[in-house]
Amino acid sequence: MVDAILGLSLSLAIVMPVGISVTTGVAQGVQEQHKQNADAANQTRALKFHIDIHVDPERRKGKIAALQDGTVTLHHDKLWIEAKDPETGWPVDATHHPFTGFYIAYPDNDRPSTRGLVSTIAVDPPMLNWIYIDKDTYCLSYANRSGSIMHHVGSFDWTSEDNDSSILFDDWEGFMAVEEEEGKWALYFDMDDDGLKKKRKDKKVVEVSLVRRVVTGQEVNKWGLTEEGNMGFKATKEVDKISGKKKE
Repeated sequence: MVDAILGLSLSLAIVMPVGISVTTGVAQGVQEQHKQNADAANQTRALKFHIDIHVDPERRKGKIAALQDGTVTLHHDKLWIEAKDPETGWPVDATHHPFTGFYIAYPDNDRPSTRGLVSTIAVDPPMLNWIYIDKDTYCLSYANRSGSIMHHVGSFDWTSEDNDSSILFDDWEGFMAVEEEEGKWALYFDMDDDGLKKKRKDKKVVEVSLVRRVVTGQEVNKWGLTEEGNMGFKATKEVDKISGKKKE
């Protein structure tokens, strides 16, 4: 099935055996991930998760305090921080899609092997896009392979094997929240390690941590990913251990 998919145009959407619509670029990532999937570390990185926000307690003052315990959503081609319903864990604004994704190898023969990050961008169809850092603005955005390949696509990772570990890019937490408009915060990465001084343009900026919240139960189908594995990845005992599930 995957071999047949690779012959399709990059602009076409296809349906994998588990019923998830994806672009060909993600299908290539699946093929690459299968090559790397022998070790438990790569398998656990295939677990699905949402992203919540943590702000250092010393920085939780004024409007910045509202960022704490927010959740990451995808709309208008960017990743945003929004208020989260404390009971459901979903965005308060039900029209905005929460990040719902996982790590997977990025397919590109012209760069060293790198771990990418994908997320569903809608429930119907449940289309997957690549998460990337814009090479010019440093804003976190999403697109298909052709739209992401010229930007910074990895390597994404995490701080530990814990369910609530934080996301890393190039081995460090350099994520920043930037107030694009009054009360509207977008995610950026401090690529130059200067507090985004060259990019902020007098906008308010604050450091944040992106905390993984592993997807379980009723959340799974609501946001476009099936419960058992990701796009053909079979859950192993190690994956079940990390996700808190038990084999029968």
